[in-house]
Amino acid sequence: MLDFAPIRNKEKTFAQFASNYKYEEFVELTNEIVDYILEQIADCVDADVVFEPIDPDADDPYATDDSEKEIAWTLGHVIVHVTASAEESAFIAAEMARGVPHHGRSRSEIPWESVTTIGQCRARLEESRRMRLATLAMWPDEPYLDVTYEPWPSVGQINAIGQFILGFWHETSHLAQIDEIVEQAKTA
Repeated sequence: MLDFAPIRNKEKTFAQFASNYKYEEFVELTNEIVDYILEQIADCVDADVVFEPIDPDADDPYATDDSEKEIAWTLGHVIVHVTASAEESAFIAAEMARGVPHHGRSRSEIPWESVTTIGQCRARLEESRRMRLATLAMWPDEPYLDVTYEPWPSVGQINAIGQFILGFWHETSHLAQIDEIVEQAKTA
């Protein structure tokens, strides 16, 4: 999987990091991260999906309901969140690669409360894999890599490749959280 340490350690900007990759590598990287998460949850059962972990650092400033801003996320919640975010990055990247300037969000996230079984988690991951890989098939042979925008100041200007990688970056930031939830659920 991608190692984002150079970005975290401020050795490289996001754009510098992304410049080392070609979109043709994203099929393998997408399969790798989805397979990794499937392995993380391989021994889980339905009770693990809805288990409410202890998370003293829970803070979701983007929660649409104030009552959800400080709740600990269940495994189902994290799976829904990471897949929706990775898909959003993939869809925006496909538009940018086709020469369409960034024009806002492209997010669709199913209600996390509806994901209550391990089968649903696995199906969501496989569906997300299929959708992300489909977006890569939409890239032209010569993508418009001069189409850029700044998602937020700490990321800086990125093109379609950087946008797709942004999805991996976000997804990998939740891997330790998935491990922690699974560990707490199994211990309980």
